[in-house]
Amino acid sequence: MQGIILAGGTGSRLFPMTLSVNKQLLPVYDKPMIYYPISTLMGAGIRDILIISGPAELPLYQRLLKDGSQWGVHFDYALQEHPDGLAQALLIAEPFTKGRPAVMILGDNLFVSPDLNRILRNLDESATGATVFAYPVTDPERYGVVEFDDSLRAISIEEKPRVPKSKYAVTGIYHYDGHAAEYARTLKPSARGELEITDLNMIYLKRGELKVHILSRGTAWLDTGTPDSLLDASDFVRIIENRQGLKIGCPEEIAFNQGWIGRDELLALAAPLSKNLYGQYLIDLAHGEL
Repeated sequence: MQGIILAGGTGSRLFPMTLSVNKQLLPVYDKPMIYYPISTLMGAGIRDILIISGPAELPLYQRLLKDGSQWGVHFDYALQEHPDGLAQALLIAEPFTKGRPAVMILGDNLFVSPDLNRILRNLDESATGATVFAYPVTDPERYGVVEFDDSLRAISIEEKPRVPKSKYAVTGIYHYDGHAAEYARTLKPSARGELEITDLNMIYLKRGELKVHILSRGTAWLDTGTPDSLLDASDFVRIIENRQGLKIGCPEEIAFNQGWIGRDELLALAAPLSKNLYGQYLIDLAHGEL
């Protein structure tokens, strides 16, 4: 399976922090924000990943992430000249996906879930359709909202409704079959001039090909697009890591546990970080002390 990370946008809700740096490069506690969506994809066994961002930011991602071989994965990079909606990413990614299924995740979304990786791993790659993930929130009017019938079958999705029909928001991770770019090409820009991901999901829903998984109660989903939510995400990661002594969103650890890199490779990655707690964590991991 392939992965797509949308790491563009102006980050205007985070100004002035993002006037000179892309928001997905901001820290969430002890690592760059983009490490978290990368880790979500890697945890689902995805090793072929496309990073989409703007012209000023792509070189920064290439400098940070390189080609991915240090983590046993492969990164490609694609340019988004103007942020014209989430569905636009599927058009940009078309030369990468080549009509194959892919998981797309937003670069500012952080997931800690007991079941998300399992669901993604078990998706039938030969099946048609799309899969989205819903999560109950107290402010659904900020999101795409999915409405269910009495059998918990999705019957509508509405983008940022004034009067939400449910408390379930569609989160920033999506699985699409090979028809996603074809359908996205038929979309018309919304009133705000964007190709809306909700409109693409509605195409699948009307075709009877949209699956909606409600993420379990033990799931944490954090959207880090505002100063408050960015701080909340950092506090969440800090508290969990310090309490458990285990990292959240650590690509090196995932690669090592998956067998994509060995002990020597892990120690080599830890060496330039050895003077801080992150590097020491990798050293302890390599020596079997975690």
